[in-house]
Amino acid sequence: MLNNFKPTWMVNAIYDLTPAQLQAHGIKAVLTDLDNTLIAWNNPNGTPQLKAWLAQLEAAGIPVMVVSNNSHQRVERAVAPFNLPFISRANKPLAGGITKAHQQLGLSRHEVVMVGDQLITDMHAGNVAGVRTILVKPIIDSDAWNTSINRFFEKYMMQQLLKKHTDLTWREDLND
Repeated sequence: MLNNFKPTWMVNAIYDLTPAQLQAHGIKAVLTDLDNTLIAWNNPNGTPQLKAWLAQLEAAGIPVMVVSNNSHQRVERAVAPFNLPFISRANKPLAGGITKAHQQLGLSRHEVVMVGDQLITDMHAGNVAGVRTILVKPIIDSDAWNTSINRFFEKYMMQQLLKKHTDLTWREDLND
């Protein structure tokens, strides 16, 4: 059961993922959570670093699609400046949103990766959907109230995962 929450990799930030690293692992598209993974939950404008990262992936032909539990309006408003496709109301930790995303992209589950900042929602949904997963550190330390509840339980889960899987470490990139 605990393995459903185990990320394939743990990388400091989504912006650390380069096209070369992704391509070396056969990854053709990035599925990503929105809040505290791609943008700070309380700052929907993004950063210059985000814009540069998205441009880098676009130039390499690697699409980025947001898979979020937020409402359609919230996600649409947040991703509009970046022109990103999205799945809203994804119902993570269930796998349906991730399955829908890779099917919309016309890719198999082996050709995409799910990136997120939460074990309970993002990693579980990705693992149940059969895609590889990347856990990143939250962009900011504060969370919306509902995420704070998940973080409480995730501390214990992470301790157990690290005991069981000594190879799980925070990395600068996928190739560390």
